[in-house]
Amino acid sequence: MFTGIVQGKAPIVAIEEKTHFRIHTVKFPAELLPGIETGASVSHNGCCLTVTKIDGDLVSFDLMKETLRLTNLGELKVGDIVNLERAAKFGDEIGGHLMSGHIITTAEIAKIFTSENNHEIWFRVHDKQLMKYILHKGFIGIDGISLTIGDVVNNRFCVHLIPETLERTTLGKKRLGAKINIEIDPQTQAVVDTVERVMAQQEQTKLLIQAEEQ
Repeated sequence: MFTGIVQGKAPIVAIEEKTHFRIHTVKFPAELLPGIETGASVSHNGCCLTVTKIDGDLVSFDLMKETLRLTNLGELKVGDIVNLERAAKFGDEIGGHLMSGHIITTAEIAKIFTSENNHEIWFRVHDKQLMKYILHKGFIGIDGISLTIGDVVNNRFCVHLIPETLERTTLGKKRLGAKINIEIDPQTQAVVDTVERVMAQQEQTKLLIQAEEQ
């Protein structure tokens, strides 16, 4: 599990391409190295990956076909920067919200509004059916960053970013059209799905009663 509080940014220094498979190596920040070992989970742009090799501060990860299909990790090149977060431990402060590291879809940056004291980004979600889980003032994971949703319009939503988020993460450098990993809040998904299921059952019961009365 992760908290959506990015702990560092790191460059990809090597990529090994195979058939429907990729190994990428990241130059880890010194502060994230203590205790790292093979088998550990690390969030890359919000996607949970497993450490497969450690060589000093160079840490390697395997990316499977499904990961490459569902996330923006398959589009990264050597030199690109990723948001990193080590897996949370029991007792850690949850500064953001609980996240699984399972990317459900991607979104495209549609608009960026910047002023002296405000940085607002609008995202266009590729899978419109998931918009029912993206609610005003709800939680969302964007490239591994726990953020609060602003306005929601059709298949678009926005977030407002403080200077600390812009400095700590890669979002401040993103441009129009950039592909962003999205993880919806699992609690919101559970509530929405439960309400839909209950309403469907109630409607079915209503129809049965009407049929019996006829």
